[in-house]
Amino acid sequence: MKKALAILLAAAMAVTAFGGAATPVMAEETGKELSVQVGPNPETLDPALNSAVDGGNMILHVFECLLTVDQEGKIAPGQAESWETSEDGLTWTFHLRDGLKWSDGSDLTANDFVYSWKRVCDPEVAAPYADTVLSMVKGFDEAIEGNLDALAVSAPDDKTLVVELSSACSYFDSLAAFATLSPVQQATIEANGDAWAVDPSTFVSNGPFMITEWVPSSYIVTEKNPNYWNADAIKLGSIRWNLIEDSNAAYSAYQNGEILFIKDVPTEEIPSLSDNPEFHVDPIIGTYYLSYNTQVAPLDNAKVREALNLAIDREYVANTIMQGTYSPAQNFMGPGWKDTDGSDFMSKANNGEAYLPLNADLDAAKAALEEAGYPNGEGLPVLHYVTNDSGYHKAVAEYLQSAWSEIGVTLEVEIVEWASFTPMRRNGEYEIARNGWVGDYSDPSNMIELFYSTNGNNDGKFNNADFDAAIDLSRSTLDPAERSTALHQAEDIMMAESANCPVAYYNDFWMQSEKITGMWHSAYGYWYFMYADIAE
Repeated sequence: MKKALAILLAAAMAVTAFGGAATPVMAEETGKELSVQVGPNPETLDPALNSAVDGGNMILHVFECLLTVDQEGKIAPGQAESWETSEDGLTWTFHLRDGLKWSDGSDLTANDFVYSWKRVCDPEVAAPYADTVLSMVKGFDEAIEGNLDALAVSAPDDKTLVVELSSACSYFDSLAAFATLSPVQQATIEANGDAWAVDPSTFVSNGPFMITEWVPSSYIVTEKNPNYWNADAIKLGSIRWNLIEDSNAAYSAYQNGEILFIKDVPTEEIPSLSDNPEFHVDPIIGTYYLSYNTQVAPLDNAKVREALNLAIDREYVANTIMQGTYSPAQNFMGPGWKDTDGSDFMSKANNGEAYLPLNADLDAAKAALEEAGYPNGEGLPVLHYVTNDSGYHKAVAEYLQSAWSEIGVTLEVEIVEWASFTPMRRNGEYEIARNGWVGDYSDPSNMIELFYSTNGNNDGKFNNADFDAAIDLSRSTLDPAERSTALHQAEDIMMAESANCPVAYYNDFWMQSEKITGMWHSAYGYWYFMYADIAE
């Protein structure tokens, strides 16, 4: 806990940064405060706009979707207490709980979901996940062009939401639990514009916690929401999200007892932590990869991209640079993704063979570069790599400089702050960029569709008609085997074109005080603190 004077000064800073911000309630008045670090300044906490894990982790504590993911990783009731689908799988009906409220005490109804889902389609909002979460809903193509009323989402009464799909989607329940489809309050957004999502005084939400303080580059405080339907089960009075980008600073605060949980552990400390019961490593479904801007020369040449992919020693990166905390990635889709028959998607990829070598194949890399017109790198311009400085990112960047120099490629590295890095990457303002994706649900479409030409998360601007056709078929077919074949074909095309560069499969690692009870970590890279407690 900070001293009273420090809290008052921080509150004054919050009011200065966000005029009219609500005066915070002291933690002693609201119950125990859990102090954590899951990342630096979030780019956004607007559910429709967020595409980062750290922002998503905060969002799932202040918003709640129709459905949720429980401690076992299974879909569970959220704002909806029950739901059913029609026999043909095209109509989903959700039944909301009685007496749902926003954090400001006003009523929350099914119409709030209608508004929020249509907002995700609004081209003026430009939600990066729109295509991923709503493309299967009838009328989506018209809605994404601006006719929002075409989206087949309706509320026949205050407690019922009906969604009509254009094609059956077996994992639509997972989408209904995904943060992008959280409800947001129409009146608040219309009254405050984009500022609603950065000012605690206008940040109206519906989850177990609500934002009461926000000091940029310092911290966010979320307090227990007394209007949450399951408020009686919330033991904490507040969660303090420390916005620390420097892992050494986070670790120091953890050691001093100021923070009880940190996601960013200094890599140099990891060898000494292997036997520490407070150090945790847990697999998640996701891949650490490099994005190529396929719209700029020379990265618009698939053979150049292939050469770069072949020159990387993935075993060395994962087991030496990343100290075994990650696993080498020879495919884009790694462990944990499920095929349509329930088997591991990875086991059927590329006829059971890895797409990329485990160790660098310099001869093949040089051959690809020569075929691209750059023998031994001659004539190839200096390439530029952009990354943020946390975890292993800088060390990997330095390795890439060395590895690619072996085939005659010169690489310059630019380190960018996290808040600036993600919009730069999304806007295509780079040549090569550090990237990664952690699954939002276990269906492989969640990650493969990143490279669909119109996907808002297609950072590399990859555009391939055959790839899009395979994805279109996977979306429309009702035959599970045909859908599986289409998804594998899409990965085949993507890897043949070297649309990206898989490097390693993710694991999460973190420090967690043994005082924390009742929290859990999911395979999707989130930590659930909402039902946590702090032992005395």
